Amino acid sequence: MISVEEALARVLALADRLPEETVPLAVAAGRSMTRLAAAARDQPPFAAAAMDGYALADPARPGDRFCVIGMAAAGHAFEGRIGAGQAVRIFTGAPVPAGADRIIIQEDAEAQDGTILLKEGLDSGIHIRPQGQDFRAGDSLPPRRLRAADLALLAAMNLPEVTVARRPVVALIATGDELVMPGEPPRADQIIASNAFALKAMVEAEGAEARLLPIARDTEAALAAVLGLAEGADLVVTIGGASVGDHDLVGRVAERLGMERAFYRIAMRPGKPLMAGRLRGVPLLGLPGNPVSAIVCGHLFLLPMLRAMQGLAAAPVTRRAVLAQAVGPNGPRSHYMRARLTAGPALPLVTPFAHQDSALLRILTEADALLIRPAGDPARAAGHEVDFLPL
Repeated sequence: MISVEEALARVLALADRLPEETVPLAVAAGRSMTRLAAAARDQPPFAAAAMDGYALADPARPGDRFCVIGMAAAGHAFEGRIGAGQAVRIFTGAPVPAGADRIIIQEDAEAQDGTILLKEGLDSGIHIRPQGQDFRAGDSLPPRRLRAADLALLAAMNLPEVTVARRPVVALIATGDELVMPGEPPRADQIIASNAFALKAMVEAEGAEARLLPIARDTEAALAAVLGLAEGADLVVTIGGASVGDHDLVGRVAERLGMERAFYRIAMRPGKPLMAGRLRGVPLLGLPGNPVSAIVCGHLFLLPMLRAMQGLAAAPVTRRAVLAQAVGPNGPRSHYMRARLTAGPALPLVTPFAHQDSALLRILTEADALLIRPAGDPARAAGHEVDFLPL
């Protein structure tokens, strides 16, 4: 068995970076931007009113009166120039007229027959957003996975398209005679295939395209046929069938089809029977069949592979927490314990669930963290700082 760290390094070595493509901004949400995006203009592109009121030139004091000579609104600039004793009615977002260097908010002015009288207690603010306050032409946004706010920024930069990594196509193959799809009537000795639905959601949230292939039954011919359906995928993920039993066929069949195995079995729980390699030039990740094992290994290995394929920082990012209760010594394998986080005075408090069986999906739905216990970690008292992986 190899360590989690060594296994991660080997699966990332299999994850080739995908080519780029240019897509319209409207469909770029969640995509991995691969190049700097440079602004095509300033934002705001002109000095703009930050409040509704009156644009005028300082000095302006309570009791002063100004003649209103026009109006400026968003998209409708006042084309003239403001002189001494003059003001322009202005609305938020409108360009500030030439000659004005201050906005008097409308609550501080009394309109009277084409003039305004400034009231006592005049607000001292300028209320003008200077040109380029947000960004200047040529300012850039670095490569990243594009969130909603990033799309708004790119649009404001006047960029209708963005260069992104092509979406990885992931073929998901559940294996086993014991499985039926949700809604199908199972026999008494069958269970419902559940893992692939979690993995599909995880894959899609990571910016990839998931292809849910038919369940591969426990014969070499059936598994080979379903593996054939994965043609065109950038990553093949099998679920189950990677252990050492007579019916665990994935390794045997994949190697007969030409797979170069990178490793088999890792020193972790849940997830010991993990396998990886390259089949017909495409990386293959063989996940365990137990639901929790498959999903935990998905977080630790599958999602980093997808990030690497899209040119993003790949390694899972751990955080620090404080044990809310004592834990016993850990064994020879790294243990990723389902746990719950609660607020603490500084760091969050983490509490592992009492039951850690890798078949218990309900507990996984209640967990928001994986408490990481290194191999051979001794017993730890409440209050000890530990690492966790957010879920």
